[in-house]
Amino acid sequence: MFRNYLTTALRNLRKNRMFTLVNVAGLAIGTLCCLYIVLYVEDQYSYDRHNIRAEDIYRIDSHFGIGGQAFSSVTTSPPIAPQLKKDFPEVEQYTRVVPTSMFGIKEHLVRYKEKAFYESDVDFVDSTFFDVFTYHFDRGTAGASLLEPYTVVLLKPTADKIFGDEDPLGKVITIDNAYGKHDFKVTGVVDESLGKSHIHANMFLAMNSNGIGAYAYSVNQWAGENFTHAYIRLAPGAHPARLETALPAFLDRYGADQLKKVGMHKKLMLQPLLSIHTTTGYIGEMTRPTGKTFLRILMLIALLIQVIACINFMNLSTARASKRAKEVGVRKVLGAGRKELVRQFLGESLLLVLIGTGIAIPLLYIALPQLNQLTGADIPLHLAGNASVWALFIAIVLSTGFLAGSYPAFYLSAFRVIKVMKGNFTSHISAGGIRRSLVVFQFTLSILLVTGIVVIRSQLHYVMQKDLGFSQDKRIVFFFRNDNAVAHMPAFVEDLRQLSSVKAVGRSTFYPSQDVSNDWPFYRPGQNPLSALDPKFYITDEHFVQAAGITLVSGRDFREGDSSRVIINETMARRLGLDPAKAPGTRLIPLNNPPVEIAGVMKDFNYASLYEDVKPFMLWCGPHGINGWSAYPSDVLVNTNTDDYSAFMEQALAIWKKDLPGEPIQYRFMSDDIQLQYEADITLANIINTFALIAVFISCLGLFGLAAFSAEQRTKEIGIRKVLGASVGGIVQLLSGDFVKPVLLGFAIATPVAWWAMHRWLQSYAYRVPLSWWMFVLGGVLALTIALLTVSLQALRAARVNPVKSLRSE
Repeated sequence: MFRNYLTTALRNLRKNRMFTLVNVAGLAIGTLCCLYIVLYVEDQYSYDRHNIRAEDIYRIDSHFGIGGQAFSSVTTSPPIAPQLKKDFPEVEQYTRVVPTSMFGIKEHLVRYKEKAFYESDVDFVDSTFFDVFTYHFDRGTAGASLLEPYTVVLLKPTADKIFGDEDPLGKVITIDNAYGKHDFKVTGVVDESLGKSHIHANMFLAMNSNGIGAYAYSVNQWAGENFTHAYIRLAPGAHPARLETALPAFLDRYGADQLKKVGMHKKLMLQPLLSIHTTTGYIGEMTRPTGKTFLRILMLIALLIQVIACINFMNLSTARASKRAKEVGVRKVLGAGRKELVRQFLGESLLLVLIGTGIAIPLLYIALPQLNQLTGADIPLHLAGNASVWALFIAIVLSTGFLAGSYPAFYLSAFRVIKVMKGNFTSHISAGGIRRSLVVFQFTLSILLVTGIVVIRSQLHYVMQKDLGFSQDKRIVFFFRNDNAVAHMPAFVEDLRQLSSVKAVGRSTFYPSQDVSNDWPFYRPGQNPLSALDPKFYITDEHFVQAAGITLVSGRDFREGDSSRVIINETMARRLGLDPAKAPGTRLIPLNNPPVEIAGVMKDFNYASLYEDVKPFMLWCGPHGINGWSAYPSDVLVNTNTDDYSAFMEQALAIWKKDLPGEPIQYRFMSDDIQLQYEADITLANIINTFALIAVFISCLGLFGLAAFSAEQRTKEIGIRKVLGASVGGIVQLLSGDFVKPVLLGFAIATPVAWWAMHRWLQSYAYRVPLSWWMFVLGGVLALTIALLTVSLQALRAARVNPVKSLRSE
């Protein structure tokens, strides 16, 4: 019996090759997209799950309120985590991480024998780091790897770059950075083969070594100095919520006086390790998180594409079913029961779905590199043990197969034989209403995606073209990462200023587009220090304003020796109760430090991304120190007046080699860094672009199949119309008109849904493009145009058939 069913099914598929190809292609492409998106989302949720007892590990986040400002940070003060372990028995272990990039040290010069190169992503960590977090040790062991000062554990790619085939254990490398030049002994090599982590470092330095790591050991601040990423592991069975309720009293016990002194409200919260990578909105993340909203959008896109592919399949299946009505009648006359017919039709449907979805898997292997490039991910394809992917695959096969096969299986099989054999079935079983409804739904989804493309592209264009309050074009930043380089910086800067292609050269600790870690409370004389503002600031020289293209609205620029003067933005002036036009000359007091004077007020500019409103901000002429902490401008911003960057870089490289022999040169275009701020949205736009076009393509495949079926059903009608004088254009219009109404109805339904979805998405931006009617009309027009082209091609083909061939059977 099964063999008979299979033979009949294969014969049907061969007999209707075009419909089989359309069905299989649509399902294969839709399932490929759906499976990849599921793999991508699963990969994003897999971060940190490889850690032993990951569910017991929590990060200590800080929520601050100061000077009327409120924000949440992933960092906290250094003594908090160690004291938690002492005071609470449920805290089994703690560890802290201090990324050197937080303090402007983006690169470290690493030397070993004759090799020298810069390395990024370097973190100071406690000796307990590898007790809390699980890494695979390729060389060495976790236990005592970072107990001694000036020891380092390397990530395997970094170890291979430094040592090649040599055994790295026990070898000494020299790390040269803003903290000086020091030798570090290699005590371990780890890789990330166990799983991905929100903590990524190429080198893990022992915290008790030097620089900011050693400082973390000595500082006893409970209000300020919030620069450590602190983690605790709770004992089995401990209740995090109960511990969290005890944290306010704990913080008050040790830090009440300090908090009161600086006028700060601070609250400690425990964030589960497994939620870190998919939570956004916190300041100071070590790696860029992927928000749950973004992942939900991707899953929605996957669902929409799969639904569109399934609708295609069901539409064509129901359309072809009426062609088999007489077959059903004959089978029933010959004794076939309803159960046999149901099994026959469902089996054929499931077989075709299995073929279509089965083809998606090898296609996914082939397309994986391109899809990874599209999403910026690195997802390996291991389907053998991936239960969720196989569950999805089985669900697609069963749901699509049963839904598509249910109409012919249950409706046709129940129809009375006499009516089928007489031909009285067309009006009952054509299921035209069902197909039209499915086409409406299909194009509603397609128009939603196309409108999403239009709005997201408009927002990104707005972001990239918006006046940020400074000039980003033709700005190049050179980096000075160690004491030797900084010592030769003045000579390099002066030589650059002699070039005809250079307008200005300024120095700063940061530049626009970077996360700024410098902040300090400031207040006016006579004001309550508890109401102090807490602005972010750059430490700059007297040329930075001109180099960055910042506009002053009052006062003057810095002059040489202006170390006790600041330039504030308009927002800070207003928040201090000052008129921006009259603020210059006003004194400000940095909390617990000598007063400074406002030299000028600059026009508000977006030093951070457009996700945020402009906040109080200032430039401080340096170098300068606060409470024993000091910073020196280590980035050189060059304002050029040339479009010939290759020629300029040749000149700059020659100057670098002259002034800094033996130092590797590092530079970036500031506009590239500004664009990086919107990397997640650019990725989202690329994903939606690609998958929306795929969704429209799948929809058009279905329309092509339905148009072909409609033309086939009306072959004799077309022949008669042509004999009676109908033109090719008139017949094309007749056949195409049937498909215009469903698309227009889909547009009417999609528009309000798209407006709601895009309005919500735009709320994540402080500066956003206004939603306009043309965005939605454009999405509908594009979908309608593509649909009409698809249908018209098939209609034109049918209209040009010789009527003699159409009518000869009559």
